[in-house]
Amino acid sequence: MSFDHQLSVHNNLTNQKELFVPIDAQRVGLYVCGMTVYDYCHIGHARVLVVFDVIYRYLCQVYGHEHVHYVRNVTDIDDKIIARANENGESFETLTHRFIELMHEDSEQLGVIPPNEEPRATMHMAEIITMIERLVEKGFAYPADNGDVYYAVEKFENYGQLSGKDLDDLQAGERVAVDQSKRNPFDFVLWKAAKPEEPSWDSPWGKGRPGWHIECSAMSTHCLGDHFDIHGGGLDLQFPHHENEIAQSEAATGCKFVNYWMHNGFVRIDDEKMSKSLGNFFTIREVMEKYDPEVIRYFILTSHYRSPLNYSDTHLDNARAALTKLYTALNGIEPADVALSPENPRVERFFKVMDDDFNTPEALALLFEVAHEVNRMRDSDSVGASEAAGLLVRLGELLGLLQGEPLSFLQGEQDDAEQIEALIAARNRARANKDWAESDRVRDELQSMGVVLEDGAGGTTWRKA
Repeated sequence: MSFDHQLSVHNNLTNQKELFVPIDAQRVGLYVCGMTVYDYCHIGHARVLVVFDVIYRYLCQVYGHEHVHYVRNVTDIDDKIIARANENGESFETLTHRFIELMHEDSEQLGVIPPNEEPRATMHMAEIITMIERLVEKGFAYPADNGDVYYAVEKFENYGQLSGKDLDDLQAGERVAVDQSKRNPFDFVLWKAAKPEEPSWDSPWGKGRPGWHIECSAMSTHCLGDHFDIHGGGLDLQFPHHENEIAQSEAATGCKFVNYWMHNGFVRIDDEKMSKSLGNFFTIREVMEKYDPEVIRYFILTSHYRSPLNYSDTHLDNARAALTKLYTALNGIEPADVALSPENPRVERFFKVMDDDFNTPEALALLFEVAHEVNRMRDSDSVGASEAAGLLVRLGELLGLLQGEPLSFLQGEQDDAEQIEALIAARNRARANKDWAESDRVRDELQSMGVVLEDGAGGTTWRKA
């Protein structure tokens, strides 16, 4: 018996929740705007990585892994990259290679599955130039007297369809730096004429490099076709980046670009916007110095992907405590190899909440129901406990959680593990000799080290508080 998924997603193109119907169920296309690689990934990047990793995992559950094609690009040439490389006195290639590797390390730590394709802008110059040529030929773009090529926003009738912004209102209500080379202040650059000492590529308009927006249009259509299912990214990209992608792509191809637009909400730090200028900017690596990467992942999933995510030590501490409870339920039990059968009421409920626009907070709540079953049957029904543990692991896998060894998570990476084990052995000897005072003294010493003891029929186990 298979589950009849009625997957619905909130489509920012229509600003409403819609039933997800892929163009071709044999090849579901998902494109996500990835990182601009000139610095370490921050906690906002972590949210993008984790959110769309869960969406990818669940689409694979619904349609089959072989039928989902996930593309997440890398921007490896832009103004910030060039400026940082110049500051460092290194080539932009050296800079971007280093930070791509670091990004991959962070992703792996967070349990993020690599996408099927990870195109880089510098490797798709031919596609970028071809798309710009097509836009110029069709009258949607024009070479300017400064050597740049611009997109003419007034030529695209539906400009603003994603963001809800009206071009006339934008022109009347927003101050835009005047560029005498543009026909309209809101025209945006497709190709930048080369500047001295900057990387450049040959083109019909002379040496130069692409603008940011055209890179994603060229890479996404190259990898997924002119018309595909889902385009995602952070909410900050909705305007102007994604709006401009639609304008470029639909003008160039003559067909609809994307059916469903999905954006994750902002990350706030103690209820303030994350910003380097405010001094509340955290890289993933900085946070991982204090918290296990899986705790960070769990924390990200405690909020619905569209909602703001408020980062604080308190919330991360709560995430660690919650994940500890789940791993404690699994500790000491061999999970059975179980199928995710819709005949199981909890599996059915899990699928239903995930089908409802990927409702991870409700999905996490269901994990605790299963963990309660494991604990309830632990001492009375070993087979039932094993099956419940297997279900907990399988459901956790869809969220990228609970795939580690429980004891390893509970004890963490401890330099003092041998000392802890020796103290536990000393306490056990004291208890065997009914030396309760010594037993209590050792227990208190362990507690001062942040060690929680759990005495059971199989002996004493420990974990970090």
